Amino acid sequence: MSIETWRIDTTHSSIGFTVRHMVVARVHGRFSRYEGRLFVNGDDLTGAQAEVKIEAASIDTQLEARDTHLRSPDFFDVAAFKRVIFRSRRVVAVGKDRYQVVGDLTIKDFTREVVLDTEFLGRVTDPFGTERLAFSARTSIDRKDFGLTWNKALETGGVFVGERIDIELDVQVVKAAALEKAA
Repeated sequence: MSIETWRIDTTHSSIGFTVRHMVVARVHGRFSRYEGRLFVNGDDLTGAQAEVKIEAASIDTQLEARDTHLRSPDFFDVAAFKRVIFRSRRVVAVGKDRYQVVGDLTIKDFTREVVLDTEFLGRVTDPFGTERLAFSARTSIDRKDFGLTWNKALETGGVFVGERIDIELDVQVVKAAALEKAA
């Protein structure tokens, strides 16, 4: 069997995150512009390779002033670093339809290994004849490991922005040829 190229269907996918805010609450955010490819040899997902490129300026936390600050040099510095990039190195089966996708995450000019706990949700052909694969993945990172160090101490103790970022992906991919045909 030959290697198939799949592309993220961004209209049916999401890349989101949560972070503690002022110790007691969580802020939810997402990225609205990204692209990604998955290379799969048949049904063997342990041999798959993935690459995702996220436009850092597309960050959206539903508060424009916060988003502007997140785009600034205090955080993502989108003028200098346009993309957040993930490239897989290996996929390890850890149970039925469960995998650990190990790869390099690059934010700004910091690259660190991360492990995405991933569930394969299935393969289906939609009503329009397009074959789809679906995945859900989660990981957590320490934002300081990626140069996202801005913070403020609170008078009541703790800090304004938590260090741990929880990342969640819900992704559908379609064969690259199907997306090109639809365009």
